[in-house]
Amino acid sequence: MANDVREQLAKHLSVFLADTYRLTVKSHLYHWNVVGPLFKSIHDLTEQHYENLFAATDDLAERIRALGHLAPVNLHDGKLDLTVELPGDGVPDAHAMIADLVTQHEAMSARMRDMATYAGDNGDVVTEDLLTERITFHEKAAWMLRALITE
Repeated sequence: MANDVREQLAKHLSVFLADTYRLTVKSHLYHWNVVGPLFKSIHDLTEQHYENLFAATDDLAERIRALGHLAPVNLHDGKLDLTVELPGDGVPDAHAMIADLVTQHEAMSARMRDMATYAGDNGDVVTEDLLTERITFHEKAAWMLRALITE
């Protein structure tokens, strides 16, 4: 595989790594702070999600290293931005939490899909497979969360 392809893949995987950390933290915050009739469902589902997401950070970082780069490679001024933004003011209600998580999972799967195609087109089936696995997780997470608020 060409060095420029490895570099592009590592850069994008680093973005996914940071995105995954942010979504891990957000899922954990919602897990702790959800209230209302959907408490148990959201509490349990977000726990499953943040555990999966946290484990995925190691897989993403190890793939970046296997491509020959430091994890992460998208540091700005020596800092990795892991800012977590919540919708509205303060902690949102349960419905807004779910809608926010659905949006985040859908956006991540869409971005990963483009990079999985790029990896496959350039003969990196390992990165393509890793991203396919992550896309599968994010699409299922979005579906399960959406099912909680669909009437």
